[in-house]
Amino acid sequence: MARRSSSADNAGRNTRDHTEEAARHTSLWVERIARFGYSAKGVVYVVMGVLAVLAAVNAGGGSTTDQNGAFQAIEEAPFGQVLLGVVAIGLTGYVLWRSIQAVADPDGEGLDPKGVAKRIGYAGSALLHAFFAFTAANLAAGAGGDWGASAEEWTGWFLSLPVGWLFVATTGIGIVLVGLYQIYEAYHSEFKKYLKLGALGDGKEGWIEHGGRFGVAARGVVFVIAGVFLVLAGLRTDEQEVRSLGGALSAILEQPFFGNFLLGVVAVGLVAYGLLMVAVARYRRIAPRDAL
Repeated sequence: MARRSSSADNAGRNTRDHTEEAARHTSLWVERIARFGYSAKGVVYVVMGVLAVLAAVNAGGGSTTDQNGAFQAIEEAPFGQVLLGVVAIGLTGYVLWRSIQAVADPDGEGLDPKGVAKRIGYAGSALLHAFFAFTAANLAAGAGGDWGASAEEWTGWFLSLPVGWLFVATTGIGIVLVGLYQIYEAYHSEFKKYLKLGALGDGKEGWIEHGGRFGVAARGVVFVIAGVFLVLAGLRTDEQEVRSLGGALSAILEQPFFGNFLLGVVAVGLVAYGLLMVAVARYRRIAPRDAL
């Protein structure tokens, strides 16, 4: 009897060891995917910011553009399609990580109203970046970027529906709230709680904190502007009011006073946000090995 009990205990331990080993390998792959995804997102925002900086100083090659414009700029670089393919793969990894955050909650956001709101935001981010990843992959494959409807066309379709204007305006309000929350996050350095600050060398923590706050705030400002235009499109039932992130940057540039200066500040902020994403890729605290 004792021998059978010992054999059963050994079998149970072996099963647990195999399960824990499988969990460690799974978690390691999730961590690699997440870090690659953050890096790809950072590259896209750095490109967007640099193009906007050039537009602010009236330099050749500059433009106020969104993620799609950044993809096209990458495509035009040497080995552009290869680089764009890498970005597409990275963004796909980011989509998978955001999906895991929404469903498995590795960061322990919880089920209170704030936690649920964050997890819904993660799911929305996954859907949005899935669109960006597909666009980048499409361009990398040489299929061109005009495969889908524009923001104006989509807005026009929604406005044609019964109470479609309400849906459009509500979506715009949601984007404004996301932008305001990012400004709140910037003020309180919310991103710091996800970083392994002990791994940072002397001076790096300050650079990441101040640069990150500036970058998150700049992105929040652009979101607020884009959201306001979407609200106006709904209230006026006019899809011509819609502006993407690139359109929001153009709106800043079009200001009668200090437009170039304001755009330059926001553009540098977008570069800072992209660099923050690269830092997050390196220093973020991903799910513990035994959490998945």
